[in-house]
Amino acid sequence: MKELNILYFASLREAVGRPGERLPLPEGVTTLGALREHLAARGEGWSALGAGRNVRAAVNQRMAGFDAPLAEGDEVAFFPPVTGG
Repeated sequence: MKELNILYFASLREAVGRPGERLPLPEGVTTLGALREHLAARGEGWSALGAGRNVRAAVNQRMAGFDAPLAEGDEVAFFPPVTGG
């Protein structure tokens, strides 16, 4: 079974109520953007990942666009934009 290791950081961690999860790669989810939509569809706090929200992502510790392909065993991280001060 294809699985992803998903990590949530900062305010996204608070919104979804967990630091991460292992998730079987859902049927038809082949890109980072499709995974984001799949997770956001869970409702409630998960809407923090939804379209129109300012979310950044990385695949295997490299910044990635939402058109990036996903493969078995990938580590995906979602986080809000980082601001300095």
